[in-house]
Amino acid sequence: MFPSTAFEPAVGALPQGLDVLRREAQAEGFRFVERLATEWASGEKRFDRVGEILLALRVTGELAGIGGLTVDSVVAGAPRMRRFYIRPAFRRHGLGRLLAQSLLDRARASGRLVTVNAGAGSERFWEALGFRSAPADGHSHVLR
Repeated sequence: MFPSTAFEPAVGALPQGLDVLRREAQAEGFRFVERLATEWASGEKRFDRVGEILLALRVTGELAGIGGLTVDSVVAGAPRMRRFYIRPAFRRHGLGRLLAQSLLDRARASGRLVTVNAGAGSERFWEALGFRSAPADGHSHVLR
């Protein structure tokens, strides 16, 4: 574990350092961090409705990852994990789990199932958190 970690909610603006995440995600073939920036800029998705949040994870001040919760547009009232990304240099230290647990603690307060569309290769990560494969309605996994 890293010595100094902090969560920073994105309110009004995306977190400083997001450009590094965008470049690294794109280099790995992931487009969802770019989609996050595009949707935020257009106002389409700002993680600002009741029950929604976008959290930046900082390690000694450096942006290490990001992830959010939105209200699922298909499964009524269900929180949906979205735009979850940990930079490669910060992986395998429990930071992804730390960020996911923080979001899941908020989601569980709703008492509803939580959905995620696990990207290729991330299925084991989500399943280790208790999600089960249940492909339907635009998601790949659910947590009851």
